[in-house]
Amino acid sequence: MSTPLLNISRRSALRGAAAGLTGALLTVGTAGCTPGRDTTVASTPSQAPAGPPQSSRRILLAYFSRAGENYYYGGRTNLDVGNTEVLAGMISALVPCDMYRIEAADPYPDGYDATVARNVREQNGDARPAIANPLPAIDQYGSVILASGIWNVRAPMIMATFTESYDFTGKTVFPVTTHAMSGLGTAPRDYRESYPGATIAEGLAVKGEEVRGAATDIKAWLQATGLLA
Repeated sequence: MSTPLLNISRRSALRGAAAGLTGALLTVGTAGCTPGRDTTVASTPSQAPAGPPQSSRRILLAYFSRAGENYYYGGRTNLDVGNTEVLAGMISALVPCDMYRIEAADPYPDGYDATVARNVREQNGDARPAIANPLPAIDQYGSVILASGIWNVRAPMIMATFTESYDFTGKTVFPVTTHAMSGLGTAPRDYRESYPGATIAEGLAVKGEEVRGAATDIKAWLQATGLLA
């Protein structure tokens, strides 16, 4: 949930989408991934062209997104697709990547206030919510885009569950967030502390209510970071 509420599939597997959640607490190219089924990551590398080793070129876009009741310009709105999922879909339409949707083993409530309350408990308890569909490994990726909402100034605690499950040494990490007013929040700092062996690159923060109109900003960020030539 952006500080209201929050925001994978494989290189040829994903769906893009739309919606918005953010507030004072919880806060989409032929070159890109093609529509398909979520939670499926390519297990077999495609043939690599001449150049750097494939593992240095492959990109993983891992995202956590929550639909349901979300913050919307001080009020509430119901989203069929969470803001971060929409943003992830827009990125994947432009950049070749494998997409992976992080799903909570214990799904978050549809209600905004109930999600806020749960997030407070999880932050206060430094919780690591279980992931329903964990990836076996991320060794094949050189770059990882981590996308989520910003809830109460930080990424949802399930993002810590994900990042602490793998070795990010030598990888480049790109923080991406949807939010109400907190921007990237503490996500870059938290990711840097979680894996000092990784390079934390320039991040992208988009207000939840503005995601669907953010195509220009998304493309500019992808070009500035070298993810899109």
